[in-house]
Amino acid sequence: MWTERFRPKEFEEVRGQEKIIPRLKSFVKQDNMPHIMFTGPAGVGKTTLALIMAKKIFGDDWTYNFLELNASDERGIDVIRNKVKDFARTKSIKNVNFKIIYLDECDSLTKEAQQALRRTMENYSNTCRFILSCNYSSKIIDPIQSRCSVFRFSPLSLENVGEFVDHIAEKEGLKVDENSKKAIYEISEGDARRVANILQSCASVNKEITEPLIYEIVSAARPKEIVEVLGLSVSGDFIKARDLLLNTMLKHGLSGLDVIKQIQKEVVSFEVDNARKLEMIEKCGEIEFRMVEGSDEFVQLEALLANFCKS
Repeated sequence: MWTERFRPKEFEEVRGQEKIIPRLKSFVKQDNMPHIMFTGPAGVGKTTLALIMAKKIFGDDWTYNFLELNASDERGIDVIRNKVKDFARTKSIKNVNFKIIYLDECDSLTKEAQQALRRTMENYSNTCRFILSCNYSSKIIDPIQSRCSVFRFSPLSLENVGEFVDHIAEKEGLKVDENSKKAIYEISEGDARRVANILQSCASVNKEITEPLIYEIVSAARPKEIVEVLGLSVSGDFIKARDLLLNTMLKHGLSGLDVIKQIQKEVVSFEVDNARKLEMIEKCGEIEFRMVEGSDEFVQLEALLANFCKS
């Protein structure tokens, strides 16, 4: 997959985390580090930076001194008591006096497993360092957070995504215009993995990546289609707005949650006064909650459009 082929090998190749990288490089330079927690959205470089650190610290022996586990697959207390402890209690085979355990998606660990991890981090700190990676630090218990140096990652910017797209396009012989880059950024929401996957999917159809091709491949409604639905509903034409929304959903194979997220995005830049925007966004949140709770998607979207028409 392209996500692995274009994974950065050096600190300098990682984009969007310029505030974090100097601190990590200083740990590598000292051949020493505290327990670390990476927190932030998916696809912004957390795993990549952990791998780069391990390779820089341990060199060719990094595979013997680095254990990567995904807590969403093995989330119970047994994985902490067995796999983690067995690896943590043995010494490093290099001059560096510690090993590294990288625990990905650790916010999926149960509370009992987190309590066991807390004790393991304390008991084996002489022979092992932990790098914990999560999307939501609020799901990690406070005793673990207090034992870690916390690094908060931010989503990639449009400029970062553009550089990543240009890099892939150069290596793979693709043509990508500026509008396509903006479309990829909007759809990926700053997730580099998703950027690579979108480009790979589009390249299998055509080496010239265009905006219509992107929306067709990812099965997403184009912003102007959603804006048209909003325009009809705000003007009071409920029937036309409903029919257009249904046609858009069927054409792109969208779920109700996909649609509500796209509507919420377009409301922000929609040409109505701020008070009306607030009401519309609040209603989007209410409808999204109902969908998550199991309500019929199209009935809820009709209710949303009806509310827009009445306001």
